[in-house]
Amino acid sequence: MWKKTPERRRERLIQEELKRNPTGNMNDDFNRANSGGLADVVGSLGWKGTGILILVIIIGFTIATFFI
Repeated sequence: MWKKTPERRRERLIQEELKRNPTGNMNDDFNRANSGGLADVVGSLGWKGTGILILVIIIGFTIATFFI
């Protein structure tokens, strides 16, 4: 039986918080982007958040090409 190391406990708590409050964590993720890299943002958003971020970037780029 494996021991509950502090890293595993921390990861489990983070995952539980993400399940309970996904939109509140998105604000934290964007604020974390000021001090972290894109990998930190994408890693903490999950696959749904990453998909939304990619769609927003594509839509923004498409709109920008029409006006420039």
